[in-house]
Amino acid sequence: MADLSRPQLRGNNLDVVRRRNLALVLGRVHELGTVSRAQLTRETGLNRSTIAALVAELVQIGLATESEPDQTDKVGRPSLVIGLSERAVAITVHPELDAATICVVALGGRILHRQVHPTSGLPSGRDFVDVAAAAIAGLEPQLRDRTVVGIGLAVPGLVRASDGTVTLAPHLEWRDDPIGEMLRDATGYEVFAANDASLGAIAESIRGAGRGVDDLVYLNGGASGIGGGIIAGGVLLGGASGYAGEIGHTLVNSAGVECHCGSTGCLETEVTRAPLLQALGLAPTDAALLEETLLARLADPAGPSAELAALVNRQLGFLARALANTVNVFNPQLILLGGFLG
Repeated sequence: MADLSRPQLRGNNLDVVRRRNLALVLGRVHELGTVSRAQLTRETGLNRSTIAALVAELVQIGLATESEPDQTDKVGRPSLVIGLSERAVAITVHPELDAATICVVALGGRILHRQVHPTSGLPSGRDFVDVAAAAIAGLEPQLRDRTVVGIGLAVPGLVRASDGTVTLAPHLEWRDDPIGEMLRDATGYEVFAANDASLGAIAESIRGAGRGVDDLVYLNGGASGIGGGIIAGGVLLGGASGYAGEIGHTLVNSAGVECHCGSTGCLETEVTRAPLLQALGLAPTDAALLEETLLARLADPAGPSAELAALVNRQLGFLARALANTVNVFNPQLILLGGFLG
């Protein structure tokens, strides 16, 4: 009979520790890219033999690779180099007013495949799910011999953190739509849904311009308006329901136009992409040319038209007002502007 007065070392406890350490090692390689065993030892605090065993398991299950490093002039045996396998992938889905963008992304953030599906009119939640599911089914050649770990759904609107329901995406006119659940049922993959700007803030902090910055604000402008994401103390600020960061609804013009949210003069009603495209003679499908075309027009020796200059200056003024409010409230170390705001 076991001595119940002494704590028992159970196998499942050891398995939990092993899985936690595997996740730790894989996460560091995912963020850092190709690293040596020695660097992983320093990064994780685990000993060399544990790192060796964990890396061997990750290689065996197809999540990592291990190879000899390039020759160096350093004395002693060089540490093996650990990289990421492209066998495990995620599918990302980003709905917008004018298109749905779908990508296949490998560990480490490498985009293996990207396709844009233009949409006409405002698709209902059901219509969008049908389009996305059909597009994902068409990715079979790109997914052959790979393991899909799930779908990341980035929504320009309020997404409930607990279940991924789109509470409100005003420009798409989605309200209380269980988009994540519907997409999961349509594809068979697990779906993780969140606000697109919040996800952008995370991405910038991990592998973008905000890497190494613990306090930053990310502001993104697209066809569906302006969204924000806030990293505070190295952690995404979500709020009670995951809705924090809606800087696009900061008041910037008390005499402005009515917003979808019901307020007046919100940032995203005063700073918008559509009039900029129109002033430059670009269609919504030419949005990728906005920056290049605008800079060329502003650099023209003849100067931009009075109408274009007034439009740009007006939008810059309202954006500056919103950023000043953001600085006063959050005191960030860095502000990043994405989408057409850049």
